[in-house]
Amino acid sequence: MYKFAYTRTFGCRQNEADTERYRGALTAQGYTLTNDTEQADLILINTCAVREHAESRAFGHIGELKRWKRERPGRILVVCGCMAEQDEIKKKIKRSYPHVDIVFGTKPPPEFQTLIEDIQRDPPPVACIPIISGCDNFCSYCIVPYVRGRETSRPTAEIITEIENLITKGYKDFQLLGQNVNSYSYDGLDFVGLLEKICGLNGDFWVRFMTSHPKDCSEKLLEFIAKNPKMARQLHLPVQAGSDNVLIAMNRRYDRARYLSLAERARELMPELTLTSDIIVGFPGETENDFEQTLELVERVEFDSLFTFIFSPRSGTPAADMEQITKEVKQTRFDRLLELQNTISNRRHAALAGTEQRVLFDSFDIQNERPLSGRTSGGRLVRVKCGEKYNESDVGNFSVVKITGNNSWNLFG
Repeated sequence: MYKFAYTRTFGCRQNEADTERYRGALTAQGYTLTNDTEQADLILINTCAVREHAESRAFGHIGELKRWKRERPGRILVVCGCMAEQDEIKKKIKRSYPHVDIVFGTKPPPEFQTLIEDIQRDPPPVACIPIISGCDNFCSYCIVPYVRGRETSRPTAEIITEIENLITKGYKDFQLLGQNVNSYSYDGLDFVGLLEKICGLNGDFWVRFMTSHPKDCSEKLLEFIAKNPKMARQLHLPVQAGSDNVLIAMNRRYDRARYLSLAERARELMPELTLTSDIIVGFPGETENDFEQTLELVERVEFDSLFTFIFSPRSGTPAADMEQITKEVKQTRFDRLLELQNTISNRRHAALAGTEQRVLFDSFDIQNERPLSGRTSGGRLVRVKCGEKYNESDVGNFSVVKITGNNSWNLFG
């Protein structure tokens, strides 16, 4: 008799990669994966503790599953991840959500660990490869070092073997993951050394990575990306704020000038680079002048896109004890930032009209007017119509696409 498992992930790419491994473990245990919660015999929810909104959504979803469990008491509900790493949260789950059967943090219990070696991934062409876990930076707003622990790099040989195996299975886009990938270090090999080994493997593929900390982003790294054709022309470099006062309060350990010089150098080496970033709006103590400096930095750098967040205090972090800004002020600033970035994104996308872009097709949606989609080396989403030239069989292949239009988020070709 078939057993079905459903998984849901809240949070970052690292969480997505962890869920991928749990899916493999469940498959090895005899479960068939499903997208239908009503069909599922087991549901695994991988949670995030970095932002309050993700935590609230996770709790909301867990609460909604009471009916699911009541209908068939033999079903199994698993809650794991960063949120479940905190003792007070574990106690809350056990006290308020008794229908949850298993709770663990970012490190699975032994019965899960023995199964994780058999990894079941989504179909080619894109694969997420965790290379480092934990974080040593202790930004004042972030809970990650407390729930994921200090930085630990995976053995180089283990990473290389995993990618070699995936190349033979048809994967062509490798996304290296970690809270701070460019601090990778194992037996004297640094992050650039790891990239050299990966790019030296045979095959036609791209390598990209996230997240990268500006304090550890070196000239050596930028030059390597620029000179190696297998390195994707994409750099996610979170700035978080454009004011030195706020950066100091955040404990980011770089200043505005350092960040601007990195962005300028990256664009100088790679004019075609897609540069993206994170910005937190309304950090405690942020003045109107501080926020204006953030807007000015965004205009100056001209990011291709931004991940923008309204600050929410996380219990257990230094920023939670700082004097908070009102919700109204934070929302107004957030809206202004979003409006500015949408204008810039549209402008940078429109500039690509008429160009030819190499695209790796990764999905097909028959219900979409442009059902075939993929990404450029810079990570830009491209949608195309199907017909004589393209069809569903092109998923997993590279192709050169002529860009004919755009909106803030997509290119059309």
